[in-house]
Amino acid sequence: MLVAGGRRPPGWVAAGFQDYARRLPRHLPLELVEVPLQGRISEDRRRLLAAVPHRARLVAVDPGGEPWSTEELAARLQAWLAGGRDVAFLVGGPEGLGPEPLAQAEACWSLSRLTLPHMLVRVVVAEQLYRAWSLLTGHPYHRG
Repeated sequence: MLVAGGRRPPGWVAAGFQDYARRLPRHLPLELVEVPLQGRISEDRRRLLAAVPHRARLVAVDPGGEPWSTEELAARLQAWLAGGRDVAFLVGGPEGLGPEPLAQAEACWSLSRLTLPHMLVRVVVAEQLYRAWSLLTGHPYHRG
């Protein structure tokens, strides 16, 4: 699951996310939960956290997190699948996630040292999850 701040992404974002989510196998669904942002930062962050399912492993996607290689993400994905809990990736809006969501996350993943538009992050997360899965299964998509 990807819980993301904002709604009505540009068509290319929605299409990119759906393309990679559709490629994942049925036992590894990637659902997008959009949380409309109101512009009240603390309230928006609370609403983002509230959208994460109870007992899900929370992974914050934030520039201050750890940069994972595709191989590291694949190893984490394998461990998460073996652990039996749902995983929720949390992406903030333009203001980021802030201290409370970051403190509640079990892991914090930085996609890049670059500043990325928060809508583009949806596509990058979906693509990297697909790439990690393809690496684990020996699919030719991942050519490392």
